[in-house]
Amino acid sequence: MLYRVIVDVSSGALDRFFDYSSTFQVPLGSRVKIPFGNRIIEGYVIEEIEKTDYKTKDIISILDPYPIILPEMLHLSKFLTDKNLRYIDCLRLCIPSKLRAGTVRELVKNFISLNTEIDLESYKELFSKTTRTQSYITLLDRLIENGAFENVLVKEGFSQSTIKTLISKGILNKTREEIRRLPRCIVPQTKNITLTQDQCVAIDSILNSSGTFLLHGVTGSGKTEIYMTIINKMLSIGKTAIMLVPEISLTPQMLGVFRDRFGDDVSVLHSGLSAGERYDEWRRLRLGLAKVALGARSAIFAPIENIGAIIIDEEHEGSYTSETNPRYFTSEIASFRAKYNDAKLILGSATPSIDSYLKAVRGEYTLVTLKTRINDRKMPKMEIVDMRIELRNGNVSLFSKSLLLALDDTLQAKNQAMIFINRRGYASFIRCRSCGYVAMCSDCDVSLTYHREEERLKCHYCGKQFHALTRCPVCGFEGLKEGSVGTEKVVAELNRIFPTARILRMDNDTTLTKDAYLEILSSFAAGEADILVGTQMIAKGHDFKNVTLVGILDADQSLYFSDYMCNERTFQLITQVAGRAGREHKEGRVIMQTYNPKHYVFRFASNYDYCGFFDKESNSREVTKFPPYSQMVRILIAGKDENDAIIETRDIYTKIKEIKANCNGRMIRSQAMRAPIKRVENNYRFQIVLLLIPNSDIVLQEIYKCAVSATNKVSVFIELNPRQLF
Repeated sequence: MLYRVIVDVSSGALDRFFDYSSTFQVPLGSRVKIPFGNRIIEGYVIEEIEKTDYKTKDIISILDPYPIILPEMLHLSKFLTDKNLRYIDCLRLCIPSKLRAGTVRELVKNFISLNTEIDLESYKELFSKTTRTQSYITLLDRLIENGAFENVLVKEGFSQSTIKTLISKGILNKTREEIRRLPRCIVPQTKNITLTQDQCVAIDSILNSSGTFLLHGVTGSGKTEIYMTIINKMLSIGKTAIMLVPEISLTPQMLGVFRDRFGDDVSVLHSGLSAGERYDEWRRLRLGLAKVALGARSAIFAPIENIGAIIIDEEHEGSYTSETNPRYFTSEIASFRAKYNDAKLILGSATPSIDSYLKAVRGEYTLVTLKTRINDRKMPKMEIVDMRIELRNGNVSLFSKSLLLALDDTLQAKNQAMIFINRRGYASFIRCRSCGYVAMCSDCDVSLTYHREEERLKCHYCGKQFHALTRCPVCGFEGLKEGSVGTEKVVAELNRIFPTARILRMDNDTTLTKDAYLEILSSFAAGEADILVGTQMIAKGHDFKNVTLVGILDADQSLYFSDYMCNERTFQLITQVAGRAGREHKEGRVIMQTYNPKHYVFRFASNYDYCGFFDKESNSREVTKFPPYSQMVRILIAGKDENDAIIETRDIYTKIKEIKANCNGRMIRSQAMRAPIKRVENNYRFQIVLLLIPNSDIVLQEIYKCAVSATNKVSVFIELNPRQLF
């Protein structure tokens, strides 16, 4: 038998199929051990063939008791390679990395239990005739009282010879059992839920149609209950489902809700799990022991078959786009899997992306709308505070007078507040007031962020850290100025103003350890803290019944990024974080601080007017020919040597200009330039930005072909409609 195999080596030169023979049947998708040159390495069987033009070597062995790559995922990998991704990199997305490395396996432990088929009392009577066997009787009594024990625990109180003697006499049984490493979750409060009329209409609309659905529902309108009802329907007809959330921080709460509804039918997949937990959850899905895959974007590669529904909650979120190699769009993978399985694809959001909503308006998606919150609860009233006036009135604090009074009222009423600022650390930079020196990362062209708790300066791009400065290293001046504030300084100020308040902080710095998300959110949900300060981690999806106040600091921070999506992102963030207030029976309030209160984004956000914002922003994009009225392609070139990167950029741009000259006007615009952040991790970065007329697939394929580096000295990545051009 002959097979095509791809070797598990991430290299452009080796990213092709090699022919092997085998004396035994090898299922497609199997992980195998193969000879390759003078090495023995791993590979994956992709295809069975009838003949080959090459001299072949034999497959040595199959490494797993079942194929670990589903046939569907083999097709998906081929689909992604057509988009300039390496086949092996695509396959790796489908497998836990520690499984490939061979460093994780099932957790199996030995257990000791009584043999229930024998008369224990007669044995105990025999043992009681001598004091030397008292340990036997003690062990038997313990097992009778408590049931089976893990062997290592029994050994703590009893000798190995005692256990062996009882096993040899047939009194005890020794068994080996697999232990599931179960990810923790937030246990939800039991609720008696009755679907509203709007929810019932939405569910019927989705179940009685096919294709892709955009569920546009305001925050608190009950989208999660719609998701679960649809999943329950799929399970009842023997199908499976995938449920995606945009942030790992959302999985503990969502997992608790889903386990409460679906029990062991749910498995969770995301990068925050331990290697053992991830392997066990992946394996349960692969073996069909679980029917629902829940997780962040990587869960879209869950190894389940016969999918009935794929749900992407908060579909507008940029976290669904992979910005590291291999680069992919979760929605694109979801669309492929939905078509492959004839499944329903449901995109849910209170603030859909402009692209998705335009497709719904045009009829490419089915639009399903929920205009009100459950039981007609009011949306929280949003107050816009002009911080310019606060400054003129002598208030140089981080907080407006309105926000401080509202916080005081909230604390007095024993309610909870959330404070949102989308910047972590204590200060965004440190600058010398005398000579103007700014502390910069040695490997990236960005300023270092000051973290006061650790007294460190950190680069948020490459992760490098430096000791904090007490004086300028250039001129020696000690009057250093701190830049824009982050979550750490906000917490410090709140502690100073409200010394008795219990405050938690949630950002990338406080969630580095395993289960940190769970511990912070569980504590806040249990009422063990009064104020939660955080970045965009707290902005979406969370449901805390006692939160009555949301404060938004520096609301216009994201308005002035140098990309076409900054207005959209700002509107989405404000609307989402505002939606955390007043979700139960208590009325909510939102106070948003800005230095540009008349900007149209804030006007629409304060009224929760998504349709008005869409009309305004969509018209602006259409006039300027930005996506979704065009297709933006960004080719990013990065290399350790600046000259190598420049040469590669010029070579690719020369080919791009040839494509532009022969594409019948389908390429609207093309430009080569340095990337806005010129250097990251000591890689010099250049980019070529193109605008194409929508549906220019043939031109896009030509771009893919020319954007391939002929040298391993530089890396070339292609991004479609990039959300950020840093």
